[in-house]
Amino acid sequence: MKLINGYDLMNYAKKKGYILPAFNTTNMEMTYAIAKGLDDAKLPGYIQISSNNLRLSNPKVIADLARDAASRYDTPIGLHLDHGKSYADVQACVEAGFTSIMVDASHLPFEENVAEVAKAVQFCHFYGIPVEAELGALQGKEEDIVNEADAKTDPGMVEEFVRATGCDLLAVSVGNVHGLDLEPHVDLDLLKTIADISPVPLVLHGGSGIPFDVIQKARKCGLLKINYGSDLRKAFIRTFGEAYEANHNAHDVISLSMKAVENVSAKAKELVEVINA
Repeated sequence: MKLINGYDLMNYAKKKGYILPAFNTTNMEMTYAIAKGLDDAKLPGYIQISSNNLRLSNPKVIADLARDAASRYDTPIGLHLDHGKSYADVQACVEAGFTSIMVDASHLPFEENVAEVAKAVQFCHFYGIPVEAELGALQGKEEDIVNEADAKTDPGMVEEFVRATGCDLLAVSVGNVHGLDLEPHVDLDLLKTIADISPVPLVLHGGSGIPFDVIQKARKCGLLKINYGSDLRKAFIRTFGEAYEANHNAHDVISLSMKAVENVSAKAKELVEVINA
């Protein structure tokens, strides 16, 4: 199946009552593993990559890999830019064939955040591609970027932000964190308050540390998409780490890479199934 347009994927999930997982990739093995895991579960979701991780490749390379991976299966899979840090990245990803975009200007003051998101929205909507934006800030480590601020989303700003930007999804900060070094404390009451106000569905980043029972409760609070990075990266890295510890002369890259695909796809399958149980 070809990569699915973000609007179509969102509408499909709403119709079926699914939460869409968005699994972060970095390379070829992770990309193929995510697609395999989603198909093994027969549940929809996203392959996604952040602006930060595009340093290792480029949008066209990732889009080509994702298209090939998705073409092997019948499960609906989208390709999402996670934490798009510049308008140039947004443009490059749309032109490469990404089917969903996040522009992250949450580090800027409210008015500047609105302006950056609105600019990206105007461009992406011309091509029929939905845009996710973020209001608030998460503590923790996202790849190699550390944020010590904890600025929870202000419900009083939500409706104005969504209306002014035209965004299609809203990532919120409600006690969720990036990475596994901090323990998340998701404020479900705050999430419900935001959901009741927000004109668009909500997104939680930092899914790897959030207990599954909390995710099931969040599912009833307007949650449509949840991001996972650390769990899959651990499965990938552990494959090579265990091989090295067992034999410091280990050098069979192809066998270990194929094993890593199996391990990562198993973790993706587990996650998408449990959040949609």
